[in-house]
Amino acid sequence: MMGRDYHVIGLMSGTSCDGLDLAYCRIKWEGAHWSYEIVEAETLAYSEGQKKVLHELTQMSAVSLIAEDRRWGTWMGEQVAFWIKNHPQCQVDFIASHGHTVFHQPDNGFTFQMGSPAHLAVAAQLPVIGDFRSTDVAYGGQGAPLVPIGDQLLFGDYAFCLNLGGFANISYEIAGERLAFDICPLNLPLNLLANRLGMEWDENGDHARMGHCHSELLKELNAIAYYQEPPPKSLGKEWMEETYIPILKKYAIPVVDLMATVTEHAAMQVANCVLGWTGAVLVTGGGAYHQFLLERIRHHAPHMDWVVPDPKLVNFKEALIFALLGVLRWEMQVNALSSVTGAAKSSTGGGVFYY
Repeated sequence: MMGRDYHVIGLMSGTSCDGLDLAYCRIKWEGAHWSYEIVEAETLAYSEGQKKVLHELTQMSAVSLIAEDRRWGTWMGEQVAFWIKNHPQCQVDFIASHGHTVFHQPDNGFTFQMGSPAHLAVAAQLPVIGDFRSTDVAYGGQGAPLVPIGDQLLFGDYAFCLNLGGFANISYEIAGERLAFDICPLNLPLNLLANRLGMEWDENGDHARMGHCHSELLKELNAIAYYQEPPPKSLGKEWMEETYIPILKKYAIPVVDLMATVTEHAAMQVANCVLGWTGAVLVTGGGAYHQFLLERIRHHAPHMDWVVPDPKLVNFKEALIFALLGVLRWEMQVNALSSVTGAAKSSTGGGVFYY
């Protein structure tokens, strides 16, 4: 199968719960390296009802969660089928779906991404590769982050790849070995604060810019034990709700001040990751549009070249890379790096579901 020109739809639903990213990608082995093209891509916005369901998932009974998992997989498959109908020129080999993370507790031996691949395959009438994280967790790994192998294979010219999503995460290479980890919460808490002002998110970081950084809160956030732990390490929504959010709730200060402090905290934590380095950093994810955050990152780490690419790559890099992970799984190549996740061995993760 090596050398085949693949046409894959990558699906990604991030922790920010803003929508389902769909990227129709061309991925090809060029004889010495992988090449890619994001041919078409769009974000299918979630309805208010869907967002409500996503926020309630961790409180559901087991039966309700299983039912929702099946419904969500069917809905995703229907969306793909509708999209293909409207893009008849796009010939799809298979779908690679990350799903939507509900629980991520690798220390307890499990991670769960909702959106049944079997139901997705039947609804879309296409093969589906899904459940990418469980094999790595079974080998004792974090099951995350998985994107770094894509950073290595597609974006290896950059010293670092930084994703500013619900959580900020980073990947880089030392002596030929890829390393990566989650840095800190980012869009998740910022969006929760924006919701308190009647907004879905803080456009360009304008409200955070209006606020004042609270020194005591900043000090307490920076003292969180996770930041002192060496990689491999990863974060989940449960950790944020148990450890991070309670700190914010202790401070009765204006919302814009909370936003300014969370932004400064994230900028400092990102800058800490590149101390002693030089080179270019590829910046993607929704946080790449937070101009105030980028200004603060550049303030704390002016020695690095912070590169924000074209909007298509900013918005759909994760969906693209899950398409690549699907190709690697299809060819039975490694798509989860033990150097990143801490697993006993690198592995080929994901199950293949036929219709």
